[in-house]
Amino acid sequence: MNKQQLAAKIWESANKMRSKIEANEYKDYILGFIFYKYLSDKEEHWLLDRGYDKDSIREYVNEEADDEYSSKSSAQQSLGYFIAYKDLFSTWIHMGADFSVDNVRTGLSSFNRLISESHKKVFKGIFNTLETGLSKLGENTKSQTKAVSDLIQLINEIPMNGKQDYDVLGFIYEYLISNFAANAGKKAGEFYTPHEVSLLMSEIVANHLKDHDEIKIYDPTSGSGSLLINIGKTAAKYMGNADHIRYYAQELKVNTYNLTRMNLVMRGILPDNIVTRNGDTLEEDWPYFDDSDPAGTYEPLYVDAVVSNPPYSQRWDPSGKENDARYARYGLAPKSKADYAFLLHDLYHLKPDGIMTIVLPHGVLFRGGEEGTIRKNLIEQNNIDAIIGLPANIFFGTGIPTIIMVLRQKRENTDVLIIDASKGFAKEGKNNKLRASDIRRIADTVRERRTTPKYSRVVSREEIRANDYNLNIPRYVDSSEETESYDIYATMFGGIPEDELKSFDPFWRVFPSLKNELFTGEKGYLSLHTDNIKDTIRCDEDVRRFSEQFKSAFSDFGDEMDRTLIDQAETLSVPKTEEALTASIFRRFKDIPLLDPYQAYEIFEEAFPGITGDIELIQTEGMKAVVQVDPNMVVKKKKGKNVEVQEGWKGHILPFDLVERVFLKNDLDSLTEKENELAEIPSDYDELIESLSEDDKESISDALNDTNDAFVVKNIKGVIKALKEDGSDNKTLIQTLRQAKSLNEKEKKLKTEIKSSKESLHLKTKATIESLNDAQIRQLLHEKWSASVEHSMLSLADKMIDTFTKRIEMLAGKYSVTMSDLEVEIRDTEDSLSTMLSDLTGTEADMAGIRELQKLLGGEAHE
Repeated sequence: MNKQQLAAKIWESANKMRSKIEANEYKDYILGFIFYKYLSDKEEHWLLDRGYDKDSIREYVNEEADDEYSSKSSAQQSLGYFIAYKDLFSTWIHMGADFSVDNVRTGLSSFNRLISESHKKVFKGIFNTLETGLSKLGENTKSQTKAVSDLIQLINEIPMNGKQDYDVLGFIYEYLISNFAANAGKKAGEFYTPHEVSLLMSEIVANHLKDHDEIKIYDPTSGSGSLLINIGKTAAKYMGNADHIRYYAQELKVNTYNLTRMNLVMRGILPDNIVTRNGDTLEEDWPYFDDSDPAGTYEPLYVDAVVSNPPYSQRWDPSGKENDARYARYGLAPKSKADYAFLLHDLYHLKPDGIMTIVLPHGVLFRGGEEGTIRKNLIEQNNIDAIIGLPANIFFGTGIPTIIMVLRQKRENTDVLIIDASKGFAKEGKNNKLRASDIRRIADTVRERRTTPKYSRVVSREEIRANDYNLNIPRYVDSSEETESYDIYATMFGGIPEDELKSFDPFWRVFPSLKNELFTGEKGYLSLHTDNIKDTIRCDEDVRRFSEQFKSAFSDFGDEMDRTLIDQAETLSVPKTEEALTASIFRRFKDIPLLDPYQAYEIFEEAFPGITGDIELIQTEGMKAVVQVDPNMVVKKKKGKNVEVQEGWKGHILPFDLVERVFLKNDLDSLTEKENELAEIPSDYDELIESLSEDDKESISDALNDTNDAFVVKNIKGVIKALKEDGSDNKTLIQTLRQAKSLNEKEKKLKTEIKSSKESLHLKTKATIESLNDAQIRQLLHEKWSASVEHSMLSLADKMIDTFTKRIEMLAGKYSVTMSDLEVEIRDTEDSLSTMLSDLTGTEADMAGIRELQKLLGGEAHE
């Protein structure tokens, strides 16, 4: 399994296991065990690298040996912790029925006691949440043992050695946190910033820091640490050496603080580069001081980047903080809303050339009072660089509109970039989600400080001053849809207003001959010059030239993907390759108007995670992974229990249906033909039954079911015999029954043949995959990775032209029927109805009512 499949399997199983335990609590248990397995496996691999074997680990890795050369002392010095053999995760696994929850309690207690002094800040108390929560996993030792045993057996599948496996581990950890957040309701905001928001902030920060050799990054409300990690991971792409990034994290809630530490350690970050603190960011300014002597050791730390997603509009106590260096220059946030208190804390710890991004509720842009004063000071001191309005309902547990504010200590320009990105998202369940193209569009807009109609604008400080420092996004960027208007003259007399054709000016510039081919006339109102708008547009020379130009620009993108991805699959760097192909997509759009390059980018990014999963398997196992076939395991009920059984085979990388389409088409077509034939038989039965009269149905009732809508085939032979013995002369009826019997025999034969053909094709596909040569492997990987991406991109021009055509057709239809036409139609309908009413008869009262209705219709009443 690739990492996506493994993560999904673990989540599905874990979610079933948690039973009635709240998702927010259960996450602490499973994530805690994953971290313990990580540390345990890391120690085992460290021991094996130093010459230990399995037997010597069992014999010598214990607490009793305590000299400076013992495994205990060496591990504490090198790793910062020590786990004895009896407490190793792998030992728990191998204990089988002898395992007990008490083994976990003993192991966690020993771990905390055996942390080296140098690593206490990283590891001390990190398993407290797990240790105290074990009792919630069951009512007694037996049920707790069962719950823990199931859990550790599940996560034992996660690989945890080597860089490749650290990436898998990190992906699974993030995947689980994300899914727990989706199920945790309002509590999700305490520990998780959606991955897509993290990526957006990461791109903005990393681009600003890309020329730095060493960086320090800080999150004062770190949650699970995912936001901080994504910033570091993205920055490392530009820097080259991830060990030159130092991470500072502070978190108020103990359980969440433990998640931060676990997450940072498991990503392979050096312990010396991890500086964390469990404390209140607003009450005690950190970094940096030592908890043992805050006043005596206080020395403010200035970092290259601060990223945060603080709790929204939280109450705080500003009393006594008037002279706090963090707030003195700008003012104190009101006690009812700490949003600006968090922002000013972040800004205070920035280096002069640093950058910060913070997620805040939309209200910070326009609320007055103390917040208005702080906002004015931030603008006048030139700290606000950009404001990004996000879609509503993008964070778990809250639907309030949010923004990302980008700030810096020192800037050359005095304007503010304002982006309304609230319309760019995909609906996913109850939440909205930023797509890859939405993230890229925002990041590019920030990097290039673009002004784009209906999306973004660079706003001068003078304009903001004129608006009394109100930064509400709609004041500066109007992203609302244009309301449809109607031309009064055209509504009354017809014709297409030339003013309404101006919205198509970008198209007329690219297709200069098309407007005259579609429309004729003058004096501001035109008429259609063609009976077939679609054909006229498609046949226009400029339109055809545009389509060919676009297809030419992208016709070899599939080949480029093949050269980059397939030919270098075993050695390529996934992040750098992704960026290189992305750059190629945007480069190809350089001279292509009308089309949105971000649509092509989205097509590529939707496919790339699947490609990445395959490449990771190839880089781990070699190209032999492509020709590997695995047992297809499914869960089935046996004797009331779910058991995993094999049901055929599946490709390790190549789907069977893909191989069949490419190399076994004749066999597949033959099977499909039989399946289609079988699918038609029910309708053939229906036709036969519909041909029968009710008397016929009565006479052959034994051959039909109770509702007379299906044959009871096993009785047909007997019914035919009975009809003959009774001397029936209804040859048509007997023939119908024989046809039903024949259809039944055909159906049975087809089912047998289909079953046999499927089994044969399945085994043939397995053999084909296992015997593929290099050229065939390349062909199949092209079909899986490149072909659909290239095809979807090449269709963009046609889709755009279809949309343009529909808009023209709608405009043409808008004024095709005038008010005069409608008036005539209404009058004719009234006259017709009035005439019809004259033909009615009834009582004198009825007729009086009819005459009155005729008067209302304007028709003449007839006696």
